[in-house]
Amino acid sequence: MLLKLNCKKALIPVVLLVLATVFETGCSSGGSSNLTNTTTSTGSSFVVGTDAPMASVASFSVVVSGISATDSNGNTVQLISGSPTVDFARYNGLQTLLDMNDVNAGTYSNVAITLGAATIGYLDTSGGGAPTIQTMTATFPNSPEVVTIPLDTPLVVAASGAPAGLRVDFDLRKSIQVDSSGQITGQVTPTFNVKAVTNSDGGAYIDEFDAAVVAAPAAGAQSFTVQGPHGRQFTVNVSGQTEWDGDASLSALTSSSIVQISGALDRADATIDADEVTILSQSGFYAAGQVTYVTPATGAASSFDLYVRGLLPTTTGLTLGQIAQIDLSGSENYSIYWMHGPLAQFLFNQSGLVPGQHVAVGGPASGATNAQDVSVKRVTLRHWGYNGTIVAGSVNAGNDTFQMTVNGFAGLLVPGNVTVYVTDKTQFRDGLTSMGDVEGSANVRVVGLLLKDPVSGNLVLVAHYVDALS
Repeated sequence: MLLKLNCKKALIPVVLLVLATVFETGCSSGGSSNLTNTTTSTGSSFVVGTDAPMASVASFSVVVSGISATDSNGNTVQLISGSPTVDFARYNGLQTLLDMNDVNAGTYSNVAITLGAATIGYLDTSGGGAPTIQTMTATFPNSPEVVTIPLDTPLVVAASGAPAGLRVDFDLRKSIQVDSSGQITGQVTPTFNVKAVTNSDGGAYIDEFDAAVVAAPAAGAQSFTVQGPHGRQFTVNVSGQTEWDGDASLSALTSSSIVQISGALDRADATIDADEVTILSQSGFYAAGQVTYVTPATGAASSFDLYVRGLLPTTTGLTLGQIAQIDLSGSENYSIYWMHGPLAQFLFNQSGLVPGQHVAVGGPASGATNAQDVSVKRVTLRHWGYNGTIVAGSVNAGNDTFQMTVNGFAGLLVPGNVTVYVTDKTQFRDGLTSMGDVEGSANVRVVGLLLKDPVSGNLVLVAHYVDALS
């Protein structure tokens, strides 16, 4: 099979924001430094990641052995702890919290990113039936691969004052090499664009963070503790403004709950202030990713194939980067992230599943020991980014709609054109400020909810973000 790369642009930004407020809540530091002054002031750092995958590429999974910053005297601090494996094609326009550490205050002029073993996964639709995932080993020019980037504007981390940070763009289109026929070769030459950012940058917001609840909250508490995918624990604050999806509530959380959180890092103590919380599982297992095939194609689904991008715990029969078959009994609880009330049940249910949707499923771990026979209790529709080309003449500012042809990885799953609905909550980014700018932008990424109109059966996309792509 020849894998053609037809996207115009596919940048994968990983956003690193170094919080310069003194961290007093006891978050252990996983960072290291060769500074010898034991009285050096420290601030906390956190790492937020997002991305935009290239055409047909389902995953680019790589061990990130280190991300460090160095000052003019050669003193170095590590911005991440351990060696997490990061899938740079997972979030597509959404941002997630990757790590948080203490770092020494200073002025840093260079960043070094060290990459280890990596694999490339792509969707194979050549069989005519349910798509499959093919993988190949990625090869770097060096092993390990260290990319050093000088900063045009230094990163200044202060023990007090405004937070500072870095925005790191991994350009997947330029990094993954292809031959003259357009087929991926497996050769990867990492290409990064890095710049310093301010604490008010939108990259500080956490669109989605999946984590396991450590213990049931105490009576009267307004916070709970979670453990993220890489083992680090975080405190999540809730308030009267926090929205809970479905039947979720603070009192419903137990040590078996797995949740999705949206919010911002609290600048006073580096905890997470939650805007939205949903329970993905109440029985200790969840998986998230792309719906690649639904059986039957119309009517109430009896099963669907899920390309697994997220998984907790990782000790079940499912595997990250592979396809699992999710069996449905009709008794599952369906919900939509960031949408509440009976309308959510009307728009997304057993008959509303379609290829291309990004969903999370949850249930007992005992029902996930066999990847070809997974039983679940919850199915949650989530936001994801869809790259596409605007259909000429389709922009209707009066109705706040336009049509686009989806391309890239999701374009292999979503046939025909999709109608995009813009709401008063939609945010325009990367050079777009309103619907008036959409008309002149041929290529966009719409981050939102892919739904099947229950009346017409047509696909629609409710936009959370609309980004310009050059």
